[in-house]
Amino acid sequence: MKKRFTAATLLMSAALVLSGCSTGSSSSSNDSSSNNNIKTLNFVESQELPTADLSLATDTVSFTVLNNVYEGLYRQDKDNQLALAGASEKPEVSQDGLTYKFKLRQDAKWSNGDPVTAKDYVYSWQRTVEPETASQYAYLFEPVANAADITAGKKDKSELGIKAVGDYELEITLNQATPYFERLLAFPSFFPQNQAVAEKFGKDYTTKSANSVYNGPFVLDGFDGPGTDTTWTYAKNDQYWDKDNVKVNTINVNVVKESATSLNLFNDGQADNIVLTGELAQQNRNNPQFKALEDARTSYLEYNQRDQNSKFRNENLRKAIGYSIDRTALANAILGDGSLPSTSLVPKGTMTSPDGKDFAEAVNAGISFDAAKAKEHWEKAKQELGITSLDFSILASDSDSSKKVIEYLQSAIQSNLDGVKVTLNPVPFSVRLDRSKSGNFDVVLGGWGADYLDASSFTDLLVTGNSYNRGQWSNSEYDELIKASKITDVNDATKRFEDLINADRLLSNTQGITPLYQGVEAHMVNSRVKNFVSHPAGAKFDYKWIEVQ
Repeated sequence: MKKRFTAATLLMSAALVLSGCSTGSSSSSNDSSSNNNIKTLNFVESQELPTADLSLATDTVSFTVLNNVYEGLYRQDKDNQLALAGASEKPEVSQDGLTYKFKLRQDAKWSNGDPVTAKDYVYSWQRTVEPETASQYAYLFEPVANAADITAGKKDKSELGIKAVGDYELEITLNQATPYFERLLAFPSFFPQNQAVAEKFGKDYTTKSANSVYNGPFVLDGFDGPGTDTTWTYAKNDQYWDKDNVKVNTINVNVVKESATSLNLFNDGQADNIVLTGELAQQNRNNPQFKALEDARTSYLEYNQRDQNSKFRNENLRKAIGYSIDRTALANAILGDGSLPSTSLVPKGTMTSPDGKDFAEAVNAGISFDAAKAKEHWEKAKQELGITSLDFSILASDSDSSKKVIEYLQSAIQSNLDGVKVTLNPVPFSVRLDRSKSGNFDVVLGGWGADYLDASSFTDLLVTGNSYNRGQWSNSEYDELIKASKITDVNDATKRFEDLINADRLLSNTQGITPLYQGVEAHMVNSRVKNFVSHPAGAKFDYKWIEVQ
C-alpha cells in the first residue's frame, strides 16, 4: 500500500522542530521501521514532479523518475560507466564515427508485455525532435543527422538519422563525429517510447502514471498530475528483463519542501532518504547516515535580456551584481552542505584536458566578490543607462535552500549597490520552470546539471537561440567558439578543449550569467539502505541496485 505523509504527520513533525525535540534517535527508530517490510522504502523529494514525459522533461526530479521507470540502450552503472541495457552488445561504429549499429536485447518488454523493438526508439526520437512536440531538449539530438533541420521545420521527422533495420537492430547516423555520443544514449531523452500507448492516450499521455507503459526496473504508480501531485511510487516491474537484480518491491515518494520537517520524519523512521540544507546539513555532517553526493551542477543567476531595452543587456550592470556576491559565504554559511563557490559555468569533475587538467581549473576566470569593483561598475552602469536607481525581482523555486539563497542574494546586492532594490519571488518548482521558459522574470535563480560528462553539456546552453538560454544572452564570438568545437576542431581533442575553455572564460568575464556555486547535495540515508547509487552527470539517481538490510 502506498504510504503518504498525512497533514497530521507533517504538523506533528513541524511541532517537533519548534519544540526542539524528536521522537528518538535515528538508529532505534529506523530499526523498528525496517521490521515492517524490508522491501519497501520511503523517500522524500523536495519538489513536485513537473512531467513524466520523456520528450518534455527538463529537470532533475523528472529525469530521476524517468531513469528508474524507463531504460535506453545504455544505463550508467554504480561507477558511472556505461553498461549495456536495451542494447545486447556494443555497437558497430563506422571508421569515420558517423554510423552506429546496435543490436537490441530481445528479452526486453514493456510493462504491458509488448516487446521493446527498434521502432520504439525511432518513434521516441522522432517525437522529441518534431516541432509540434516543442521539446526543449530537442537540441540534444543535434549530432543526429537532420535533427536540427527537423526541429526548425525544414525537414520531415522521417528524415531523422535513426532507422529500424529489423525488429531488434537499430542504425543511427550522425551529422558529425561526436566524442560523447554514446554517453547521450544513457540519458532519458534518448529512451524508447511505446507508440501505440502514446497515440491511445494522446494529450493525456503520461499525465497520470496509468497513461503510459514502462520498460525500466520499476513502473510509476500513483502519479496523478504533473506539477501538482505530491506523492508517487516506484513499483517493481515484473516484466523487466533484469528483474532478478531488482531487490526492492516499492519506493514511496512524498514531497516535503522543509528540511526540518524532512529530518524529523527521518528521525521518526518514516523516511529512508531525505535532502538537507543549511544549518541542518552542517549539524548532521558527522552522522554516519549523512551522505554528501557530488553533483556536476552549477547554480547561477540568469538575466532577462530578451527585450532590446532590457537594462540587463548592460555588461557593467551584470558585473556590478556579480562582484557584489560573496560566493564563499554563500556556499559555506548559507548552504553549508559542501557546495563549492563557482565563478565559471562548467563545474569541477565534468571534463579533463588530454593532459589530465580539470576543465574548471583550466578556465581560471570569472568574477568573485569585490565590493569596490561592484560599486565601480554600478556607477558606470548608471551613467550608461541614465538611471539613479533600479528595482528588480529574483524568481526562484520555493524549496528551503532556494529561499535561503535568494534571501542572501537580496541582502548582498542591496548592501553593495546603493539605490538597488531587490524583491523575491519564490514559487513552486514547476511554476519557476514555466516562467523561465516564457521569459516571465527579471532575474532567475536557476542551474544546470550535466546530462553527460563533457563541458559541452554546459557551454551549449548559452548559444544564441538555444531553448535553455532563458535570458537570451547572445554573443557572436561565443557562438563561433562553440561551433568550432563541434565542427572544425571536433576530432582534435586539444583544440576542442581550448575552444570550450575560451567560451566559458568569455561567458564568465562578461557575466552573460552569474555563476554562484557548484552543488553538493546533502542527504540522510537510512543505514539499512545499501547501494544507494547517485551520478554526478545525467539522471542523478538510479534505484535499480538498491538493497535493504
